[in-house]
Amino acid sequence: MVNIIIVSKFLRSPVKLSFGQPKVVLSASAIVLGLLGVAFGAGFVIRSADGGAVSELSRVKQDLSRQQAALVGAREDAQREINAIAARVGELQAQANRLNALGERLTHDGKLSDGEFKFDRVPGMGGDEEVSDVPAGDLLKSLDALQLQFNQSGSQLSVLESMMYNQQLQLSALPTSRPVPGFITSGFGTRADPFSGGQAHHMGIDFDANYGDPVRAAAGGVVVFSGVKTGFGNVVEIDHGNGYSTLYGHNSSLVVRVGDIVRPGQVLAKAGSTGRSTGPHVHFEVHVNGQPVNPRKFLEQVHG
Repeated sequence: MVNIIIVSKFLRSPVKLSFGQPKVVLSASAIVLGLLGVAFGAGFVIRSADGGAVSELSRVKQDLSRQQAALVGAREDAQREINAIAARVGELQAQANRLNALGERLTHDGKLSDGEFKFDRVPGMGGDEEVSDVPAGDLLKSLDALQLQFNQSGSQLSVLESMMYNQQLQLSALPTSRPVPGFITSGFGTRADPFSGGQAHHMGIDFDANYGDPVRAAAGGVVVFSGVKTGFGNVVEIDHGNGYSTLYGHNSSLVVRVGDIVRPGQVLAKAGSTGRSTGPHVHFEVHVNGQPVNPRKFLEQVHG
């Protein structure tokens, strides 16, 4: 006789099973072993399922980490592109400011119309085009093209500035200013000699002046003579370059010395009547490549 007692919290009281036959005992034992196998197998499956879930969760975490790293890298790349574009825009703005300043100076120096050249105003634009986003690559290409245009414009304006500067230098070297404001008392060429009454060739023009009036340079240049010359008394001669020179005679006193650099309108001497002269005046001569020419054609360029 084999007795088996089953105790469980789900039973109100223990249950006793009595097995009198060996076959029944073997059958019961097989059933119990089968139930134990099922329970063990279920436990193994549950543990395997738990392991698969942990593996899947680990893979998801790894994917998320990779995506986060890629996002950080994309943000860093985008920021680098933005910084590069900002730097290029800053360079172009600085160059635009320089070109605007140069254009304004040329407009002023060249006496161009202010209404035509407004460098502090953005030109008007308009249209009804379709608008789309600009790819970063295309934007950088556009900035490169704009940089090239700025470089070309800067080169052209620099050449124009150099030409205008050289022109101004040439104009400043032309004797277009009167040495004194007085009227012309004697012209260039053949005239009656004021002393002998005979005919003589006057190599300059005479300006009326008061004794001591300032005598001014007709153009900028270098003083090449300051002293006494026969017939002209106290004389100043200036070399203006490009073959031009001027002479100022009959002065009462001299202010400049040989080697002095003078500007247009600078005082050279004081008017007088030294040398072969009938009274206070300024004798003014213009020479081109060593030959005396009529000063009137230079003075008329400004004074008419």
